[in-house]
Amino acid sequence: MHSEVRQPAVAGKFYSADARTLAEEVARNLSPFAKPRPAIGVMVPHAGYVYSAKVAGQVFSQTIVPARVIVLGPNHTGHGALDAAALWPSGSFAIPGATIPVDVELAELISECDVVRVDRLAHRFEHSLEVELPFLHAREPAVRITPLVLGPLSYDECARLGRSLAAAVSQVKDEVLVCASSDMSHYLDDTRTRKLDHLAIEPILNLDARALFQTVERESISMCGVIPTTVMLEYARARGASKATLIDYATSGDAFGDRERVVGYAGIIVE
Repeated sequence: MHSEVRQPAVAGKFYSADARTLAEEVARNLSPFAKPRPAIGVMVPHAGYVYSAKVAGQVFSQTIVPARVIVLGPNHTGHGALDAAALWPSGSFAIPGATIPVDVELAELISECDVVRVDRLAHRFEHSLEVELPFLHAREPAVRITPLVLGPLSYDECARLGRSLAAAVSQVKDEVLVCASSDMSHYLDDTRTRKLDHLAIEPILNLDARALFQTVERESISMCGVIPTTVMLEYARARGASKATLIDYATSGDAFGDRERVVGYAGIIVE
């Protein structure tokens, strides 16, 4: 079996490369007073922790993280398969202070989908999955992940992949959480960012994957994880989801006060 360890690409950049400092950083953004509940899926941001960890931490604080998580992220780097969902099928992902195993059983089931391709190169330098891992590990130290980096899939491909994930999960006995990694609008002023982001958030809260996909395209919203979020919503609907809740929203302007060029961050739980 291939046992390759995927090494961190953005430790020391997006979050601390020191294991103890990272653990403290994650702990500061997790609420000890939250009452976590089961979820089918979540959408969380993936920027540097100084910008987005508060929003991500609110979501993870309020979500029961099971021992099996499918993590979906966009392909920012342009490496690997851009016409498919790139799967890292075995081995593990390293973060400072921990190594998180890949869920081989679930990966094998998911690999049967025609949209999925085994491709480690797409993962090598991609940050969108990596920055979620310290939070997932903190919430569930025994977590296993099924990592997928998604290229610019069509809506129909997103729908097929979402349904395939649901079919795969139905074949395992354990609870599975699907985590879609996404930031929202990029590099607009704060007022415009909030307006556009809430146009995209509305169909997510309505569990309407097609409307999300179409809204982002029609309004030219620079939501980098629209593909992962569309897939997560299709999965959630196939698994019987009945509601979605906006847990937190912020922009990078909230961190440093610059409102001229910001990035938006939303955290959503789907149940």
